[in-house]
Amino acid sequence: MPHTERGMVIGLFGGSFNPPHEGHKLVAEIALQRLGLNRLWWIVTPGNPLKSHSGLAPLAERIAACEAMATDPRIQVTAFEKRMNNSYTAETLAAVKARNPDCHFVWIMGADNLKSFHRWQKWQDIAATYPIAVIDRPGSTLAYLSSKMAKTFDYARVDETEARALPFRKAPAWTFIHGPRSTLSSTSIRARNGK
Repeated sequence: MPHTERGMVIGLFGGSFNPPHEGHKLVAEIALQRLGLNRLWWIVTPGNPLKSHSGLAPLAERIAACEAMATDPRIQVTAFEKRMNNSYTAETLAAVKARNPDCHFVWIMGADNLKSFHRWQKWQDIAATYPIAVIDRPGSTLAYLSSKMAKTFDYARVDETEARALPFRKAPAWTFIHGPRSTLSSTSIRARNGK
């Protein structure tokens, strides 16, 4: 787990990144800018429990590819979830909070994940533990209105004009951040490469 200092504002951006692409980099850059983050941990996971692992590139290869994209010095690519032997985001996030009680964390996700977020193990616990920033992705702009997560936590939605205050809010709190979008997806890249 990367080093922290008291009071840091840190974004947690997790995924399998199979492969990482400019859309992921754009999400990270928007989060850094709009949320006023000191750091963004780009967490490369061993694999998504909701997805098939066939065609999943080796973890070391995905880490190296993410590091090549992460040109902002505030971005720290890490795969500490593998060492913790966690399969689920809720477990990882609980451990991060327990080890770093003096930091302000925000869970960052692309809007394409919002529609299936309710299928994640303990998704309501995640929302009750961390503020969440959902970054717009092509074809997913309306997901924040129709997803189960958005409906369940509608009362906790923060206007995106107040995004810089999000890391300091008590969860549940979430916002949807509009901005430039990339049409790239890991799925389409793998399909194009025949994987």
